[in-house]
Amino acid sequence: MSATISMERSRFDRAAGVLFSLGGCVFSGAIIALGIETLACARRVGHSLGPRYEVIPALPWLPAIPWVAYLFGVIWVACGLGMLSKRTVRMAAMTLGGLLFLCALVLDVPKNAVELGSISLRTTAFEPLALASLAWLISGRGVTSSWLERGSRYVLGLSLIVFGVDHFQALGFIATLLPGWIPWHVFWVAFFGVVFIAAGFSIGVGFLQRWAAGGTGLMLGIWVVTLHLPRVFGLYAIPGAPSDPNEWSSLFIATALWGGLWALAGGEGQ
Repeated sequence: MSATISMERSRFDRAAGVLFSLGGCVFSGAIIALGIETLACARRVGHSLGPRYEVIPALPWLPAIPWVAYLFGVIWVACGLGMLSKRTVRMAAMTLGGLLFLCALVLDVPKNAVELGSISLRTTAFEPLALASLAWLISGRGVTSSWLERGSRYVLGLSLIVFGVDHFQALGFIATLLPGWIPWHVFWVAFFGVVFIAAGFSIGVGFLQRWAAGGTGLMLGIWVVTLHLPRVFGLYAIPGAPSDPNEWSSLFIATALWGGLWALAGGEGQ
Protein backbone atom coordinates (compact mmCIF):
# COMPACT_ATOMS: atom_id res chain seq x y z
CA MET A 1 0.00 0.00 0.00
CA SER A 2 2.76 2.44 0.95
CA ALA A 3 4.61 1.65 -2.30
CA THR A 4 1.46 2.41 -4.31
CA ILE A 5 0.91 5.69 -2.48
CA SER A 6 4.57 6.62 -3.04
CA MET A 7 4.28 5.85 -6.76
CA GLU A 8 1.11 7.90 -7.13
CA ARG A 9 2.71 10.79 -5.26
CA SER A 10 5.75 10.57 -7.54
CA ARG A 11 3.51 10.72 -10.62
CA PHE A 12 1.65 13.70 -9.19
CA ASP A 13 4.91 15.51 -8.44
CA ARG A 14 6.16 14.89 -11.98
CA ALA A 15 2.90 16.14 -13.49
CA ALA A 16 2.98 19.22 -11.27
CA GLY A 17 6.60 19.80 -12.24
CA VAL A 18 5.69 19.77 -15.93
CA LEU A 19 2.93 22.34 -15.36
CA PHE A 20 5.12 24.54 -13.19
CA SER A 21 7.87 24.47 -15.83
CA LEU A 22 5.53 26.42 -18.13
CA GLY A 23 5.37 29.29 -15.65
CA GLY A 24 8.42 31.15 -16.91
CA CYS A 25 7.09 31.27 -20.47
CA VAL A 26 3.66 32.41 -19.25
CA PHE A 27 5.25 35.16 -17.14
CA SER A 28 7.48 36.35 -19.98
CA GLY A 29 4.61 36.30 -22.47
CA ALA A 30 2.46 38.41 -20.16
CA ILE A 31 5.24 40.97 -19.69
CA ILE A 32 5.70 41.18 -23.46
CA ALA A 33 1.94 41.66 -23.87
CA LEU A 34 1.96 44.45 -21.27
CA GLY A 35 4.77 46.13 -23.18
CA ILE A 36 2.93 45.92 -26.49
CA GLU A 37 -0.25 47.25 -24.91
CA THR A 38 1.67 50.14 -23.34
CA LEU A 39 3.11 51.04 -26.76
CA ALA A 40 -0.33 50.82 -28.36
CA CYS A 41 -2.04 52.96 -25.73
CA ALA A 42 0.39 55.88 -25.45
CA ARG A 43 -0.92 58.98 -27.20
CA ARG A 44 -0.76 62.77 -27.19
CA VAL A 45 -3.99 64.66 -26.55
CA GLY A 46 -4.50 68.41 -27.07
CA HIS A 47 -6.74 70.53 -24.85
CA SER A 48 -8.09 74.04 -25.09
CA LEU A 49 -5.85 75.11 -22.22
CA GLY A 50 -2.78 74.10 -24.20
CA PRO A 51 -0.98 70.89 -25.05
CA ARG A 52 -1.19 68.27 -22.38
CA TYR A 53 0.11 64.75 -22.29
CA GLU A 54 -1.91 61.74 -21.24
CA VAL A 55 -1.55 58.02 -21.37
CA ILE A 56 -4.53 55.74 -21.78
CA PRO A 57 -3.63 53.51 -18.85
CA ALA A 58 -2.40 50.18 -20.03
CA LEU A 59 -0.25 50.24 -16.93
CA PRO A 60 -1.40 52.50 -14.09
CA TRP A 61 2.15 52.45 -12.73
CA LEU A 62 3.52 54.85 -15.36
CA PRO A 63 3.39 58.67 -15.41
CA ALA A 64 1.08 60.34 -17.95
CA ILE A 65 3.90 61.22 -20.37
CA PRO A 66 3.81 59.55 -23.80
CA TRP A 67 7.57 59.24 -24.38
CA VAL A 68 7.91 57.58 -20.97
CA ALA A 69 5.16 55.11 -21.89
CA TYR A 70 6.86 54.36 -25.22
CA LEU A 71 10.22 53.87 -23.50
CA PHE A 72 8.83 51.58 -20.82
CA GLY A 73 6.80 49.66 -23.38
CA VAL A 74 10.00 48.85 -25.27
CA ILE A 75 11.74 47.91 -22.02
CA TRP A 76 8.90 45.58 -20.94
CA VAL A 77 9.03 43.80 -24.30
CA ALA A 78 12.82 43.51 -24.17
CA CYS A 79 12.73 42.20 -20.58
CA GLY A 80 10.04 39.67 -21.41
CA LEU A 81 12.06 38.38 -24.35
CA GLY A 82 15.26 38.42 -22.29
CA MET A 83 13.74 36.25 -19.59
CA LEU A 84 13.15 33.50 -22.15
CA SER A 85 16.90 32.95 -22.55
CA LYS A 86 19.25 31.63 -19.87
CA ARG A 87 21.96 33.93 -21.19
CA THR A 88 19.98 37.10 -20.60
CA VAL A 89 17.58 36.08 -17.82
CA ARG A 90 19.63 37.70 -15.04
CA MET A 91 19.90 41.12 -16.71
CA ALA A 92 16.27 41.02 -17.85
CA ALA A 93 14.97 39.98 -14.41
CA MET A 94 17.05 42.56 -12.55
CA THR A 95 15.97 45.33 -14.95
CA LEU A 96 12.29 44.38 -14.92
CA GLY A 97 12.15 43.97 -11.16
CA GLY A 98 14.07 47.18 -10.51
CA LEU A 99 11.90 49.32 -12.77
CA LEU A 100 8.64 47.85 -11.47
CA PHE A 101 9.79 48.39 -7.88
CA LEU A 102 10.84 51.95 -8.68
CA CYS A 103 7.51 52.74 -10.37
CA ALA A 104 5.63 51.41 -7.35
CA LEU A 105 7.67 53.36 -4.79
CA VAL A 106 7.79 56.64 -6.70
CA LEU A 107 4.31 56.78 -8.25
CA ASP A 108 1.93 54.45 -6.45
CA VAL A 109 2.95 54.11 -2.81
CA PRO A 110 2.71 57.91 -2.20
CA LYS A 111 -0.80 57.98 -3.69
CA ASN A 112 -1.89 55.12 -1.46
CA ALA A 113 -0.28 56.73 1.59
CA VAL A 114 -2.54 59.77 1.11
CA GLU A 115 -5.67 57.61 0.84
CA LEU A 116 -4.98 54.40 2.77
CA GLY A 117 -8.59 53.26 2.59
CA SER A 118 -8.63 53.07 -1.20
CA ILE A 119 -8.62 49.44 -2.34
CA SER A 120 -7.92 50.35 -5.96
CA LEU A 121 -4.87 52.48 -5.06
CA ARG A 122 -3.59 49.80 -2.71
CA THR A 123 -3.93 47.14 -5.40
CA THR A 124 -2.21 49.40 -7.94
CA ALA A 125 0.71 49.79 -5.53
CA PHE A 126 1.10 46.11 -4.65
CA GLU A 127 0.69 44.63 -8.15
CA PRO A 128 4.04 45.97 -9.45
CA LEU A 129 5.68 45.08 -6.13
CA ALA A 130 4.46 41.48 -6.49
CA LEU A 131 5.62 41.28 -10.13
CA ALA A 132 8.99 42.81 -9.26
CA SER A 133 9.45 40.25 -6.48
CA LEU A 134 8.54 37.40 -8.83
CA ALA A 135 10.97 38.64 -11.49
CA TRP A 136 13.81 38.64 -8.95
CA LEU A 137 12.84 35.29 -7.43
CA ILE A 138 12.42 33.27 -10.62
CA SER A 139 15.79 34.38 -11.96
CA GLY A 140 17.13 31.63 -9.70
CA ARG A 141 19.22 31.00 -6.63
CA GLY A 142 22.85 31.89 -7.15
CA VAL A 143 21.74 34.64 -9.52
CA THR A 144 19.72 36.73 -7.08
CA SER A 145 21.62 37.74 -3.92
CA SER A 146 20.42 36.15 -0.69
CA TRP A 147 19.20 39.43 0.82
CA LEU A 148 17.26 40.31 -2.35
CA GLU A 149 15.74 36.82 -2.51
CA ARG A 150 14.68 36.97 1.13
CA GLY A 151 13.32 40.50 0.78
CA SER A 152 11.46 39.56 -2.40
CA ARG A 153 9.76 36.68 -0.63
CA TYR A 154 8.63 38.99 2.17
CA VAL A 155 7.29 41.58 -0.28
CA LEU A 156 5.56 38.91 -2.38
CA GLY A 157 4.03 37.37 0.71
CA LEU A 158 2.82 40.75 1.95
CA SER A 159 1.36 41.54 -1.48
CA LEU A 160 -0.64 38.31 -1.53
CA ILE A 161 -1.92 38.99 1.99
CA VAL A 162 -3.02 42.47 0.90
CA PHE A 163 -4.84 41.01 -2.11
CA GLY A 164 -6.61 38.60 0.23
CA VAL A 165 -7.64 41.31 2.68
CA ASP A 166 -8.93 43.39 -0.25
CA HIS A 167 -11.19 40.49 -1.23
CA PHE A 168 -12.88 40.65 2.16
CA GLN A 169 -13.12 44.43 2.19
CA ALA A 170 -14.73 44.48 -1.27
CA LEU A 171 -16.59 41.19 -0.91
CA GLY A 172 -19.89 42.36 -2.40
CA PHE A 173 -18.38 44.29 -5.31
CA ILE A 174 -15.98 41.51 -6.37
CA ALA A 175 -18.86 39.02 -6.19
CA THR A 176 -20.64 41.02 -8.90
CA LEU A 177 -17.68 40.49 -11.25
CA LEU A 178 -18.09 36.71 -11.31
CA PRO A 179 -20.07 35.35 -14.27
CA GLY A 180 -23.63 34.20 -13.69
CA TRP A 181 -22.94 30.54 -14.47
CA ILE A 182 -20.70 30.27 -11.38
CA PRO A 183 -22.77 29.68 -8.20
CA TRP A 184 -22.11 30.99 -4.67
CA HIS A 185 -20.33 34.19 -5.66
CA VAL A 186 -19.74 35.50 -2.15
CA PHE A 187 -18.42 32.13 -0.98
CA TRP A 188 -15.86 31.96 -3.78
CA VAL A 189 -14.66 35.52 -3.25
CA ALA A 190 -14.14 34.78 0.46
CA PHE A 191 -12.41 31.49 -0.42
CA PHE A 192 -10.06 33.31 -2.82
CA GLY A 193 -9.29 35.79 -0.06
CA VAL A 194 -8.35 32.99 2.32
CA VAL A 195 -6.13 31.38 -0.35
CA PHE A 196 -4.28 34.65 -0.93
CA ILE A 197 -3.70 35.25 2.78
CA ALA A 198 -2.61 31.66 3.49
CA ALA A 199 -0.27 31.65 0.48
CA GLY A 200 1.20 34.99 1.52
CA PHE A 201 2.08 33.71 4.98
CA SER A 202 3.39 30.44 3.54
CA ILE A 203 5.70 32.13 1.04
CA GLY A 204 6.79 34.77 3.52
CA VAL A 205 7.87 32.28 6.20
CA GLY A 206 9.04 29.61 3.76
CA PHE A 207 6.54 26.92 4.82
CA LEU A 208 5.14 24.71 1.99
CA GLN A 209 5.97 27.59 -0.32
CA ARG A 210 6.15 25.44 -3.46
CA TRP A 211 2.57 24.31 -3.10
CA ALA A 212 1.40 27.72 -1.92
CA ALA A 213 2.86 29.33 -5.04
CA GLY A 214 1.62 26.53 -7.31
CA GLY A 215 -1.91 26.52 -5.87
CA THR A 216 -2.26 30.30 -5.98
CA GLY A 217 -0.92 30.30 -9.53
CA LEU A 218 -3.53 27.69 -10.47
CA MET A 219 -6.26 29.85 -8.94
CA LEU A 220 -5.11 32.85 -10.99
CA GLY A 221 -4.90 30.70 -14.11
CA ILE A 222 -8.52 29.66 -13.60
CA TRP A 223 -9.44 33.35 -13.27
CA VAL A 224 -7.68 34.12 -16.54
CA VAL A 225 -9.62 31.41 -18.39
CA THR A 226 -13.04 31.85 -16.78
CA LEU A 227 -13.12 35.59 -16.04
CA HIS A 228 -10.55 37.77 -17.80
CA LEU A 229 -10.41 36.17 -21.26
CA PRO A 230 -14.20 36.02 -21.71
CA ARG A 231 -14.48 39.67 -20.60
CA VAL A 232 -11.94 41.01 -23.09
CA PHE A 233 -13.42 38.91 -25.90
CA GLY A 234 -16.91 40.23 -25.17
CA LEU A 235 -18.42 36.88 -24.18
CA TYR A 236 -20.05 38.29 -21.03
CA ALA A 237 -21.69 41.20 -22.89
CA ILE A 238 -20.00 43.82 -20.68
CA PRO A 239 -20.30 47.19 -22.48
CA GLY A 240 -16.94 48.47 -23.69
CA ALA A 241 -14.91 45.65 -22.16
CA PRO A 242 -13.21 44.43 -25.37
CA SER A 243 -11.89 47.93 -26.13
CA ASP A 244 -11.08 48.92 -22.53
CA PRO A 245 -7.29 48.99 -21.91
CA ASN A 246 -7.89 48.37 -18.21
CA GLU A 247 -9.58 45.05 -18.99
CA TRP A 248 -6.61 43.98 -21.12
CA SER A 249 -4.05 45.10 -18.54
CA SER A 250 -5.98 43.21 -15.83
CA LEU A 251 -5.80 40.11 -18.04
CA PHE A 252 -2.05 40.45 -18.57
CA ILE A 253 -1.30 41.25 -14.92
CA ALA A 254 -3.29 38.22 -13.72
CA THR A 255 -1.48 36.08 -16.32
CA ALA A 256 1.92 37.39 -15.19
CA LEU A 257 1.12 36.60 -11.54
CA TRP A 258 -0.07 33.13 -12.56
CA GLY A 259 3.07 32.41 -14.58
CA GLY A 260 5.42 33.93 -12.02
CA LEU A 261 3.98 31.90 -9.16
CA TRP A 262 4.20 28.69 -11.19
CA ALA A 263 7.80 29.49 -12.14
CA LEU A 264 8.54 30.09 -8.46
CA ALA A 265 6.90 26.76 -7.57
CA GLY A 266 8.93 25.03 -10.27
CA GLY A 267 12.18 26.51 -8.98
CA GLU A 268 13.23 27.80 -12.40
CA GLY A 269 16.76 28.95 -12.63
CA GLN A 270 17.81 26.96 -9.60
